[in-house]
Amino acid sequence: MADHTYKFDVKMTCGGCSGAVTRALEKRKADLGISEFDVNLEKQEALVKATASYDEVFEVIKKTGKEIRGGEVID
Repeated sequence: MADHTYKFDVKMTCGGCSGAVTRALEKRKADLGISEFDVNLEKQEALVKATASYDEVFEVIKKTGKEIRGGEVID
């Protein structure tokens, strides 16, 4: 399966918020085929490269309780 790159606009107000998103993605790295990700508190975004679908990655981030204000498939 080919990797896709997704960008999510996630409302994060502190290091704990970005840490929660990071931990959730790290925990699901193997089963979602995540090859790399970057959670940026300053930009309030998460970039994820994975073989999983956009919706699958969206649900992982959503389960952290953080508000996802938007997202897009980059490639």
